[in-house]
Amino acid sequence: MAKEYSRTQRVGDQMQRELAVLIQREMKDPRVSLVTVSAVEVSRDLAHAQVFVTSLGAEDPAQIADMLGVLKGAAGFLRTQLGRLMKLRQVPQLHFRYDESIARGAHLSALIERAVAEDRAHEDGEPSEGEGKA
Repeated sequence: MAKEYSRTQRVGDQMQRELAVLIQREMKDPRVSLVTVSAVEVSRDLAHAQVFVTSLGAEDPAQIADMLGVLKGAAGFLRTQLGRLMKLRQVPQLHFRYDESIARGAHLSALIERAVAEDRAHEDGEPSEGEGKA
């Protein structure tokens, strides 16, 4: 019987949970106060981990770059804390990436809502060019 989750997936899931708590409770920098860890992808050899983060307050590219810089600077501290909490022999190097999927999803949702509202306005409003003319 095959395993449902590989070891790298299990380690990534646990790292996601632990990093979310560490960033919120242990880091005092206000630039990372609203950071959410959306996913962690761990390499097969557990040497590297891509940590995908998003932030409610950061929409400007300069703010995003600043937030990623703070997280990159704290990567050693976070890695040490992860090693202590997870009791891993080898803790992966942390590489932080901004996750644009949430912002992209919100943008697509707004486009869909606008299109639906325009369709309703056309249905309730005047008939289109081909209709109503005899």
